[in-house]
Amino acid sequence: MQLARALIWNPCSPYNFFYPVFIMEMMMQFPAFVREARTFASLRAHRNYRLYAIGQGISQTGTWLQNAAQAWVVLQLTHSAAALGVLGFWTFGPYVVLGLFGGVAIDHVDRRLTLIGTQSAYLLLALALAVLTWSGSITVWQLDFFAGLAGVVQVLDAPVRHSFVVQMVGKEDLPNAVALNSALFNVTRIIGPAIAGLLIAGVGAQWCFALNAFSFLAVIVALAMMHPSELFPVARAGKHVSVLRELVEGFHFAWRMPLVRMALLLLLVIATLGINFSLLLPVLAAQILHAGAQVYGFITACFGIGALLGALLTATLARANWPLLLTSAGGFGIALLLLALQRTLPTVILTLVVMGVFFTLYTATSNSLVQLATPGHLQGRVMGLYNYIFFGTGVPGALITGWLSQIGGTTLAFAVAGGAAVLMTFIGLAWHLAYRHAPAGA
Repeated sequence: MQLARALIWNPCSPYNFFYPVFIMEMMMQFPAFVREARTFASLRAHRNYRLYAIGQGISQTGTWLQNAAQAWVVLQLTHSAAALGVLGFWTFGPYVVLGLFGGVAIDHVDRRLTLIGTQSAYLLLALALAVLTWSGSITVWQLDFFAGLAGVVQVLDAPVRHSFVVQMVGKEDLPNAVALNSALFNVTRIIGPAIAGLLIAGVGAQWCFALNAFSFLAVIVALAMMHPSELFPVARAGKHVSVLRELVEGFHFAWRMPLVRMALLLLLVIATLGINFSLLLPVLAAQILHAGAQVYGFITACFGIGALLGALLTATLARANWPLLLTSAGGFGIALLLLALQRTLPTVILTLVVMGVFFTLYTATSNSLVQLATPGHLQGRVMGLYNYIFFGTGVPGALITGWLSQIGGTTLAFAVAGGAAVLMTFIGLAWHLAYRHAPAGA
């Protein structure tokens, strides 16, 4: 019960704001240029994208409810942190094994209809968890089993969601739409766990599963209401030959195109060593700040606030280019290096907010650059590779991060992560100076 309440309350007494109220206050104070027309250009210009964003906002909030509830129920049943690790393995394991093949399939199917299918599957899985939890018969193996099934659905869902955006908004508005998607993700990442804490403490985890199931209806209805004639045409792959051959074709394109190759190499290093920094925030709160779960929850939310502001800034800039990618990657690395030196709550908060801004600038710009450089008939495969690097490096990255923290504390782990990001920024800069005048396929 105390942990559930810790998800809700802002620890900065004497205020005790609810997280959603805190976020609203922050947004009200954000500079006025964020609310100008260009920031939300994709929402204004494209009806299909408006429907999609509304549905995703509701659905992603539900997903965060379920994520928090799953972890809570596992912890209640086992009282074991190792059991949470097993849950994480089943959540992401299927994508590590099958993720690359999902992109191949996406290049041959109708992406809107495929999304309706994946969202329907998620709905049924969440509904099953709600029924089992309500009946009182839920077990750990059932939670792991359904997490694994959801991971299998994600093999198709992740690449199709990324590649469907360009069909809704076109390449001109793609950077803006990717940034708005990131903003939506970060809003729900902050609000969702806060609502989950309230529900778990008040009425039980089963309501989180039930509400998540119903939240998928919003996406399904939004996709059904779209006008297919208003979708931008995207070329599909030719006649299906073999999965392996098509997979190799996607790899070949990514390696042959210097911009895509370098963007993915940057992502490989930064995702492996840098993005796992969130695993160390509980250690930072407990061992460096000598605080408890409330401060941990708060500093996590501060990173989310920074990420949200970064997403809105990216949407306002509405462009994706190599200088912006390098600036954001370098800024993220420097913020990690600074975080390694912090020993007080105010400086940790400030550093995490800045880190969140650069993190979203980097991820949104990287995503947009890769999509813009990839022809339609290869987008499923290339974005499948992109997602595979982003998610698949989580397992080895977590092991490396944990090992570094074990031998040198959070200071060493943050320093190595930040140093790697800065090093890759200089390598990317050297590549940019060498190749900026070269032909696209050089």
